[in-house]
Amino acid sequence: MSNVQEFPAATRKLSEYDALVAAAPSVLDAIPGAVYLCDHEGWLVRYNAEAAELWGRAPSLHEAPERFCGSHRLFLPDGAPLPHDVCPMATAVFNGTPARNAEVIIERPNGSRFVALVNIRVLKDHDGRVQGAINCFQDISARKAAEDEVRRKGSDLDDFFENSAIGLHIVSGDGIIQRANKAELALLGYASEEYVGRHIAEFHADAPVIGDILHKLSCGDKLDRYPARLRAKDGSIKHVLITSNSRFQDGKFVNTRCFTTDVTKLFESEAARRESEERLAATYEAATIGIAEADAQGRLLRVNDALCGMLGRSREELLGMTFYDYTEEEDRQDDAAQYTRQLQGDLDTYFIRKRAIRPDGTMVYLDVHSSSVRDEAGSFRYGVRVLQDVTAAKQMEDQIRAREQHMRDLLEALPAAVYTTDATGRITFYNKAAVEMSGRTPQPGDMWCVTWRLYNLDGSPLPHDQCPMAVALREDRPVRGAEAIAERPDGSRVPFIPYPTPLHDADGNLVGAINMLVDISERKKAENEQKILIDELNHRVKNTLATVQSLAGQTARHADGLQDFGERFEARLLALSRAHDLLTRHHWKDAPLDLLAQEVMTPMASKAAGQIKINGPSVVLDSRTALSLTMTLNELATNAIKYGALSSEMGMLSVKWRLEEEGAKLVLDWLEVGGPPVSAPTRRGIGSRLMERCIERDLAGEFDLAFEPAGVTCRIIVPVEAVKA
Repeated sequence: MSNVQEFPAATRKLSEYDALVAAAPSVLDAIPGAVYLCDHEGWLVRYNAEAAELWGRAPSLHEAPERFCGSHRLFLPDGAPLPHDVCPMATAVFNGTPARNAEVIIERPNGSRFVALVNIRVLKDHDGRVQGAINCFQDISARKAAEDEVRRKGSDLDDFFENSAIGLHIVSGDGIIQRANKAELALLGYASEEYVGRHIAEFHADAPVIGDILHKLSCGDKLDRYPARLRAKDGSIKHVLITSNSRFQDGKFVNTRCFTTDVTKLFESEAARRESEERLAATYEAATIGIAEADAQGRLLRVNDALCGMLGRSREELLGMTFYDYTEEEDRQDDAAQYTRQLQGDLDTYFIRKRAIRPDGTMVYLDVHSSSVRDEAGSFRYGVRVLQDVTAAKQMEDQIRAREQHMRDLLEALPAAVYTTDATGRITFYNKAAVEMSGRTPQPGDMWCVTWRLYNLDGSPLPHDQCPMAVALREDRPVRGAEAIAERPDGSRVPFIPYPTPLHDADGNLVGAINMLVDISERKKAENEQKILIDELNHRVKNTLATVQSLAGQTARHADGLQDFGERFEARLLALSRAHDLLTRHHWKDAPLDLLAQEVMTPMASKAAGQIKINGPSVVLDSRTALSLTMTLNELATNAIKYGALSSEMGMLSVKWRLEEEGAKLVLDWLEVGGPPVSAPTRRGIGSRLMERCIERDLAGEFDLAFEPAGVTCRIIVPVEAVKA
C-alpha cells in the first residue's frame, strides 16, 4: 500500500510528479518511511533522510546522478543478485507497472543487509504519460525474522510429530483419529488415508481395553505405559504400551495425544525366553550327553541323568563333589588350569579330553566342552560343562592310529616312491623313497605329484595338472601303462612308471588317491644297452664275415696246398673266435689288454708258457681295438711258435706295453730272443699284410715289424682314442 497521499485541491493543476518535484525537501522528510522519486528515465530526483539512512549512503542528485535506486546493491529474496536496471523501480518507469508489497534485499556499503518491503506508484501527467514513479520502502527484517522463527518452530513441531521414533496419534473426544505420524503408520502398516478419520476402537484387538482407555482419558486421567494390543493391516497383533493425556477446552474433552511404544519383540522375546527355559529344562534331562553346572571352585550345582549314568554315581553323590574329584589324577592339573583361565576371562570356552574314575574302578574317557555364564558386568556366575563318553571312540581311534602307523611304516619300507593326495590333488603323504627319487622334499600346498618337473617320453613338458595322477583324480579311475620322466632340481632326470589309484570312502565318494612311482632307470639303461649291443653285434657280424672272407681269400692265395690252407685258416679263425669269446664275456663293452694277451698266447703256446713274459699297466680296450690286436698278436705268436723264439726251448718272448705322451698313445713292444737265427723273408706274406691292415688301417696306428738276426721285434702304437686307460 502506498504512503503517498493526495495533495490539497489548490495544487491539482500540477501533475503529481510536478508537485512532488516542486515541493520543499521537508515534504518528503515528513512522510513516515523511506521515500524516493525517479523521473521517467529512472534518474533519481529526490529522496528523504530515512531513505538515505536505510541505504547507508546519500546518493548525489546533480554531479553524478544515479538511476532507479540509491542502494549500494540489490538482491532477490532468494539471494540472487538484482541489477538496478531490472529492479521494481525500473519496471515501473519503463512499463508503467506499479509494485505492491514487493520484497527485495538491500545491501549497504558496509556489507550489512536488510529485507525491504517496496511499494511503487507510477506518476503520470494529465495525458496519461509516465513522468516518473515514487517508491516507499521500509525495513521489515525484524518481521521476517519473527515469521521465520514461527515457521521454524512450526516446522520443528511438525518434524517432531512426523519423525518421532515412537508412534504418535491424536484422537478426538469422540474417538476419531485426527492425525498419526510415520512411526504409528509404519507400526501398523496402514497408509495415512486408511488410518486417519477412523475410530480408534477399530484397531484395538481387545474391546474392553480400548473402552477403559477412552473412559480414563475422558475423565482426565493420564495413562503411563498402559498395555494394549493393536491389530496391524496384515492381521498380526502388535503388543504396545500407551502413554497419553487429555486436552480440555472450556471443560469439554477435546482430544487426546497418545504415544504408542511397540513392545512386540520384547513380548515375543520374553515368551521365547520362558519357552526356551522350559525346553532347556526338558532337554537338560532328556539329553543323552552329560550336562553339569559348576561354581567357581568346580563344585557341581546341577547335573542331569546322563552324567550320573556316565560316571556311575547318583545325583546326590555328584552334587556333593567337584568335577576334580572324579577326574583321573594326571588330568586334574590341565583341567584346573584351563578352568581358572576361564574364570578370569582369558578363555571364553575350552575343550579337554580327560579320564574319569568310576566307583567300581573302571576308567572312562570324557570329551568336556566348558563354557561360562556371566552377568551384565561380566562377572563369572557359573560354568556349563557338556560331557560325552568317548571311551569306545578312543579305543577305536587307538586302533585306527595303530593301523595308520603300521600302514605308514609299510609305505616307508617300500623301495618305490609312494605318496597320497586328497580329492583335490593336494599332497597329504609321501615316503622317503619319494623324496630320494624326486630329489626334493614336497612343500605344503604341492599338487598332483612330488616331482619338481615332468616330461613326456619324447622330452616335451608334461604339466602337473595333466600328469597321470591328475587324470586318475579327474576321471576317478586307475591309470596304467603310462610312463613319464621326472626332473630333479639338480637337472638329473629319472624315467618312471606311475600307478595312480583313486581312493573312496565307505559310501563310494572319492576322497583322494595313492600313487606309486617305479624308477625304471636301470631298465631303460638295459634297454638302451641291449639296443646298442644288438646294433654293435649286427655291425660286428658283418665285419666278422667280411674279415673271414678276407682271411679265406688271402690264405688261399698264399697257401702251399689244401692242408696248409686248412691249418692256417683254422688258426686265424680260432684267434678271431678267442677275441669274440673275450668280448662276449664282457658284453662287447671293454676288454682288459692283459686278459686279451693271455687269451691269445696261452692256448697257442701252452708248452712254452714259462718262456713268455706279459707285462704292462691296466689298459682297457674297446671292442674294435681288441679284435684288431687279437688278430695281430695271433699272427706274431703263430710265427714265433713255428719259426721264432718259441720254436726252441731256449727262446724267450716278451710282450710289454706302456702309455706315452700323458696317456695319448698306447705303445706295445713284441721282443723275441734266444731262438734260431732270423733272416728276413724274401716276400711279404699274408700275415704281414693282415697285421698292417689291423693296426694301420683299422686303428689308424703304427706297425713296425723287424726281422733281426737275434729275433723278431715288433712295435705297435695305437692312438689313445682306441683305448681307455
